[in-house]
Amino acid sequence: MSAARSVAVATFVMAALLACQPERKTMPSVMFGKAEDELISAEYDLDDIQSAGELIAVTLSGPETYYEYRGQGFGLQYTMAEAFARSVGARLRMEIVSDSAELFSYLAAGEADLIALEVDSNRLEAFAGSAADSLDASFEATKPQWIVRSNSSELAEAINRWWKDDTRQRFLAMENERHSKSQQRRVQTRPPMLSRQKGIISSYDDLFIRHASRIGWDWRLLAAQCYQESGFDPRAVSWAGAQGLMQIMPSTASRLGLSRSDVYSPEHNIDAAARYLVILEDAFSDIRSRQERINFVLAAYNGGAGHVRDAMALAQKNGHNPHRWSEVDPYILCLSQPQYYRDPIVKYGYLRGSETSGYVRQIQSRWASYRGAAPSHHSSSSAAVEGSSKPSRVKPRSAYITDSLLIQ
Repeated sequence: MSAARSVAVATFVMAALLACQPERKTMPSVMFGKAEDELISAEYDLDDIQSAGELIAVTLSGPETYYEYRGQGFGLQYTMAEAFARSVGARLRMEIVSDSAELFSYLAAGEADLIALEVDSNRLEAFAGSAADSLDASFEATKPQWIVRSNSSELAEAINRWWKDDTRQRFLAMENERHSKSQQRRVQTRPPMLSRQKGIISSYDDLFIRHASRIGWDWRLLAAQCYQESGFDPRAVSWAGAQGLMQIMPSTASRLGLSRSDVYSPEHNIDAAARYLVILEDAFSDIRSRQERINFVLAAYNGGAGHVRDAMALAQKNGHNPHRWSEVDPYILCLSQPQYYRDPIVKYGYLRGSETSGYVRQIQSRWASYRGAAPSHHSSSSAAVEGSSKPSRVKPRSAYITDSLLIQ
């Protein structure tokens, strides 16, 4: 075990030889299991990152650091790290951990290239003293107060060159503008029903009937979800980049085979959403009650299956039924609070829980209203939602999608 040595201003050394080098890990998919781990050396520097084409940053989950919404990363630290990664010709992979000790452990073990969190020198010194018995690594703070290993000198230099005096302010302004847009309510330009007297919900009713029948859903539920997503506006684009009638994110559209040229087509957009719902239903097949499962599927469509699984784990931890939505919904709301989204059992971190909770509630309410005004058209699809424990569909799941779609 070596002793700590004195170093330049922002470099701190810790003692004790690591018995082995842990492997880098990817975020687990809630549907398809863990991806292959890749062994990585702690000697990694900028040229290795560029050769691999991937920069791995580690941070704490939170609205100002990093969170996921519909599979897309957000947060100031994420946005800055992604921009830096692009500047050196690499894509960004962001890992989240639950506490400061894990941040430094990831970096020391070579599981990450930098800590994307503004760590001041006092905090770094305090950590260096407390971790002296467990880590053998030295760390250096860069201009944005990110931390890299001292032997990643090329990476540190690249960060310092990229960072300008106004960099943080520019990215903070972008995040504030995005947050402001996310708080604005969409101005609904179309009525929730075209004709209550005639039982016509929208001009897309035929599409809802056809695609809902194919997956065993009540078409009026699909219509209620569509209204919640876009207000029946086929050209709608959300603050997060979701597109079309069913507000499908570009990354999800790509994996579902929905091309950019077709994303605003009502036919193709609703078809892709139906296929997405099939995948989500399979992801929550452990919830035997179809009626209950619908709530979880809707929540996952909005907030991500990983976040919903986190809320289920918190519910179970606190003595509640993880397969009953009324007992999981409060923990969806709790995922916006640090004491919950940094709980060790939570894998996907911060969630805008009030939005996801409200999304499910409002769709259920509108669905009830539509059922009282519009005919079922296909009684078999309505019965499937109300009584079946498994959706009926024309094609098996494998026929819809074959690659490992990570639902977030």
